[in-house]
Amino acid sequence: MSKALLRVRELGQSIWLDYIRRAMLSDGTLARLIRDDGLGGMTSNPAIFEKAIAHGEEYAAAIAALASGRSAEQIYEAIAIEDVRAAADAFSTLHRETRAVDGYVSLEVSPHLAHDTAGTIDAARRLWGRVERPNVMIKVPGTRAGLPAIERLIADGINVNVTLLFSVDRYGVVAEAWLRGLEMRLREHRPLAGIASVASFFLSRIDTLIDQRLDQLAAAGNEQAAALRGRAAIASARLAYQHYRSWRFSERWTRLAGAGAVPQRLLWASTSTKDPAYPDVMYVDALIGPETVNTVPLETLDAYRDHGKPQARLEEDLDAARALPRQLAQLDLDLERVAEQLEREGVEKFVTPYDSLLATIEQQRRAIVSG
Repeated sequence: MSKALLRVRELGQSIWLDYIRRAMLSDGTLARLIRDDGLGGMTSNPAIFEKAIAHGEEYAAAIAALASGRSAEQIYEAIAIEDVRAAADAFSTLHRETRAVDGYVSLEVSPHLAHDTAGTIDAARRLWGRVERPNVMIKVPGTRAGLPAIERLIADGINVNVTLLFSVDRYGVVAEAWLRGLEMRLREHRPLAGIASVASFFLSRIDTLIDQRLDQLAAAGNEQAAALRGRAAIASARLAYQHYRSWRFSERWTRLAGAGAVPQRLLWASTSTKDPAYPDVMYVDALIGPETVNTVPLETLDAYRDHGKPQARLEEDLDAARALPRQLAQLDLDLERVAEQLEREGVEKFVTPYDSLLATIEQQRRAIVSG
């Protein structure tokens, strides 16, 4: 097992893989990552499935077998569910051995439902019922429309991965929705044990957008702007973790935990470094702390295995993190406005590959049916 990755786990953080494709489920790759690298889970999204399904011949036979009598969306859903089931089965021993702390695989509702509360609830219930695995999480965007869906789904006992979070304030509202869902379920005298959730905070996209604006200010001669480069995402994550700690040790949580609830962990997402000037593992090394998850693409996993330097750094430099929003505001950079833009762009970054994938499947479906 990788010493660096093992040390991360010892420090209380789970490393998940932000990637899935059918070949790795059957050729031993996933089993090896679980065994040798201590991989704790797996996340997927429409962009990941688009890369896996629409490029190459790996899924051609599956599409052919499903082509008759099904729409492109139904074919995609069937393929995704089969892959997620297989991955969940590969993680089932870990899920059992960690007493349901780890071993989860995430499957996302259609990105077209990001602003549709009722549609999100219906889709999440359907996917949860079809996958039929206790170690699956249904990904729901943390949009305003997603908030009541999160509350309802948690009350239903469905594991939820809240995705597309870009701000500390929105994370706080998401945590509140999750807590209310547990409290609703408790009032209904239903068990809280076994309901898992993570809140996925996206990182590199924050720095990409903030840095772009800082670079413009620096080019105009603002020295302070240059000094703030590459700091917004990590500072935001550290502040979110402080919010996590505030409810984690509250009387409200103590009551829920006494009834069997387990914490909703913060998950660091979008952790591949986009700027070549930054270290390729900066969004892993800087944010290791207890009861957190970091979901990484394969290249970041490989990089961390090779040269990661794990230490518990998540609560370092908190004064600097607290000062950063004010410093950015002095430059007319508001983190909440940035988060709103990133949320809009984030939804579109999933809608575009999702629609492209469905178009590709439909083209193949028609060729098979008419051929």
